[in-house]
Parts: sequence; C-alpha cells; structure tokens
Amino acid sequence: MTEVTDSGFLGTGWAFPVAHDPEQGIRLTGSGAEAIRQSIWLILGTAPGERVMRPDFGCSIHDAVFDVNDASTAGRVSRSVREALTRWEPRIDVLDVYAAPDPEDRHRLLIEVNYRMRSNNSRFNLVYPFYAI
Repeated sequence: MTEVTDSGFLGTGWAFPVAHDPEQGIRLTGSGAEAIRQSIWLILGTAPGERVMRPDFGCSIHDAVFDVNDASTAGRVSRSVREALTRWEPRIDVLDVYAAPDPEDRHRLLIEVNYRMRSNNSRFNLVYPFYAI
C-alpha cells in the first residue's frame, strides 16, 4: 500500500505573503509546520466577504478595527480567532488563544495562538499583531 503524505495529497500553492523566488518564479508554500503557519496568517488576515468565491472564509477580527483596544475587545477577538481556526484549519487543534493590548503600542492588539498539529502532535505558537484604530 502506498502512503499518502500531507504534501503529496494537498499539493502546493502560492505562499503567503506572495513573494518572488529566483528559481521558481512565485514562491510556493512550504510543507508541514510552515504551510500551517502560513494558513493561519491567511485565515486571520482575511475578512469574511473579502473572497468572491468563498465569502464566508476568514476571521471576523476585522470587525474590531475601530473598537477600543481594551479587555472586552481582546475577549471578542480571541473568540473570533478560535472559531475561525477551528472552522478553516483542520490540520490543527487550537489549544489556547490569548489577546491583549500591546503595552508598547496602544493601537496594536497581540493575538497569541497556541496550537497542536494533528499529524504529529507537535505544539506551536504564533503571535499575530492586529492593528486597531
């Protein structure tokens, strides 16, 4: 029986953010943990309604752009991130999501995502800076 790996089954696509690779032209996605990290950034960076063919894709944190950067907003953002990642990234289990105002920049909310890859149980964390006005 032939074993199907994640990269063989899923294939590759354009990396996020889009960049040029001197050998390939457009830089393609990595594999494993790097592909998942890029996917999380893509989900969090996309507002629902932004994609024409998939209007429900993305994370509703962008609704908080004009909200006050406080604990209440951080709680709503944390919930939105958890819901979006649970829905759109099936290769991970979301362990925790924390959001807190950045003490160095009052317009930035730091979102920490702790997750586990389902394929090998490796744990990772990612900090996503969200800018509110």
